[in-house]
Amino acid sequence: MRTAIVGGGAAGFFAAISLKERCPQMRVTLFERSRHLLRKVLVSGGGRCNCTNTFEDVADLSHVYPRGHRLMKRLMKGFSQKDAYAWFEAHGVPLVVQPDQCVFPAAQDAHTVADCFLHHARRYGVDIVTGTAITSLDDLSDYDYIVLAMGGQPRMESLRWLQELGHEIVAPVPSLFTFGIDDAGLHALMGTVVEDATAFIPATTFRASGPLLVTHWGMSGPAILKLSSYAARYLAEHAYQSPLAVNWTGCNEDQARQHLLSDLMAQTGRQLTSIRPFDLPSRLWHHLVAKALSCPTDAAIPIASLGKKAVNRLVAVLTADAYDIASRAPFKDEFVTCGGIALSAVNAATLESRHRPHLYFVGELLDIDGITGGFNFQAAWTTAYTAAKAIAEAVQERA
Repeated sequence: MRTAIVGGGAAGFFAAISLKERCPQMRVTLFERSRHLLRKVLVSGGGRCNCTNTFEDVADLSHVYPRGHRLMKRLMKGFSQKDAYAWFEAHGVPLVVQPDQCVFPAAQDAHTVADCFLHHARRYGVDIVTGTAITSLDDLSDYDYIVLAMGGQPRMESLRWLQELGHEIVAPVPSLFTFGIDDAGLHALMGTVVEDATAFIPATTFRASGPLLVTHWGMSGPAILKLSSYAARYLAEHAYQSPLAVNWTGCNEDQARQHLLSDLMAQTGRQLTSIRPFDLPSRLWHHLVAKALSCPTDAAIPIASLGKKAVNRLVAVLTADAYDIASRAPFKDEFVTCGGIALSAVNAATLESRHRPHLYFVGELLDIDGITGGFNFQAAWTTAYTAAKAIAEAVQERA
């Protein structure tokens, strides 16, 4: 019996190793169109590989999987984040959990994960063929089972051959990207980080919280990346041009007003720009004061001179600071594609195609994508394991 796995990334290798562990007699060949294996693994998490998450802070999977959360809930009963944690430790990759519940190799080096995959694939006799593109199932006519783990396909043309086989395709669009914002005042704050900000798109339900980084082109950081994931299709439909608002305080408007008034009353003899409400970076606070009160960033404004209207304007800019998204800035290290093979096109228990027997889809090729934090890799492990288990059980039944 022979199985072809198309894609030399995270899901492809995990499927190959999982299949060989469950079905040692299976001959497995892994095809990768480029000359490089596991590229996304090596660059993910800043080169450290955020390989999963504890999910301890996740009350609902829809909060971390904007697309595919129902299927992930079902499949994770068979291979969860705890199973992934145990798998890596059992295969020679000790892990550590960060305070934000992200899980990394203890070595803080993505090469430990890539080396683990390569070692075990070779140990189990997986044939690895690079520099070979597969664009038709006719290329794999000699194989009994086929697993497609080609990753996200940003162009519809790359999925056309699968569509012609009868599979419904959800149009691919980018997810997990930073925002380009044309605002010189904001650009001057390059490098500023606020640990507990909330970014949102006004007049929609799209919002995300977490650290926010000001860059020389606009905004980045987990809050922005999560927002881009939640609003991926909305932003694509609006050509990546949309209003954006930021709450810099971590509080709602009433709480922010009370907090600010308390700070002002306690320091009435000082200048407004000499204080730091909400522990905001000084440069950011000066920028917000200038924006709210239409004054220079170095203006000397006695706190005692502030009236009710000025306080209201400060609260407004602190909790709903307005900008305009002008473009989608590429963020290649964490780039994810929203869309792909529609989940209606696969058997929800096995990920086998409903249109072609013995054909399976795993990883980002499916219309499953998560926010930043290790959730996309968990989807790769879970779906790859599911398909490998299904193939092994089918072989056992045939035997």
